[in-house]
Amino acid sequence: MPNTKVLVVDDSAAMRALFCDILDNAKDVEVCGTASNADEARDKIFQLRPDVLTLDVEMPGKSGLDFLAEIMEEAPMPVIMLSSIAQAGSGTAQKALDLGAVHCFPKPLHSSREEFDATVQKLGGIVLKAASGELVPGGSGDNGAQTGADYAPDGKLVTLASGEAGLDAVHGLLAAYPENCPPTLILIDAEASAVQQRAEAMSAAIACKVETVADGTQLMPGTVYLAFDRSAHVIIEAGEPPRARLVPRDPVGGFRPSADLLFGSLARAGLPAVGGLLAGTGRDGAKGMQILSGTGIAGFVEVPERGAPRERLDAARELGLQADELKAEMIADWVLEVTAAKP
Repeated sequence: MPNTKVLVVDDSAAMRALFCDILDNAKDVEVCGTASNADEARDKIFQLRPDVLTLDVEMPGKSGLDFLAEIMEEAPMPVIMLSSIAQAGSGTAQKALDLGAVHCFPKPLHSSREEFDATVQKLGGIVLKAASGELVPGGSGDNGAQTGADYAPDGKLVTLASGEAGLDAVHGLLAAYPENCPPTLILIDAEASAVQQRAEAMSAAIACKVETVADGTQLMPGTVYLAFDRSAHVIIEAGEPPRARLVPRDPVGGFRPSADLLFGSLARAGLPAVGGLLAGTGRDGAKGMQILSGTGIAGFVEVPERGAPRERLDAARELGLQADELKAEMIADWVLEVTAAKP
């Protein structure tokens, strides 16, 4: 019986090499070729006739999700999404499955031989099932994670403050959000061009809506609101639903918009909420998070990667802030857990 042929599509040469190594070690599986973008993959599919395609979500030019939609319309075949932001249960995964992918598998981050061998066995088995028809388009991952369809928000408002260094964490959170995500306001201390560029890059890989906040914006479930206009502060006003207001006051502690002011307004509003302080320069947000914590609102502070600014984490620790300290990859699970309606 011939081996199952796999075409690996990923814009990263390192990731292509890693996937090839994993799949070539899997029983009854062989990598028949690789491609770095949709144009290359289109040609390789025609030339090599693979049995299964592994596809990255984020690629330059045509995104993985856009290319997946093209494949399903023009030449349907088993496609496994491989991405750090497409783990089973995420909004990105649900979007890929809705488009016709048969499985979503997280990019392996093995650090030991045992973990590598486990990934070889698991991913190899998924490839064989995909080729045999055991996994059907629109199916689901099998790692037991909660899917978007299983998530129901409990009404809490999620309010986060981030610097430019926290944009990766923002990206990961939005990619994990289901379509019915909790209402989320993210204040970002970064140049508007940087935020807009990242927002455009994220748009193809997220299930929820993303909008720029305006004065009087009603904060609704299923939508993430970005606030990065440096001409005004943003505060939260109680109501059903709550509203965001833009306030053209002087900078607070050198920042406008000010995370301390945002969190302070949330504490005064008395709304059911959670708060989070993502990585960024300066100490803005630490005192505000302390005020939130004093009202009983659950919160977290991001633990930055090595070399990233850590002033916000250090300020939170100096204040003795009672908040969970989370690495970027832990934030989405934390937020979805504390905002999920309990049975």
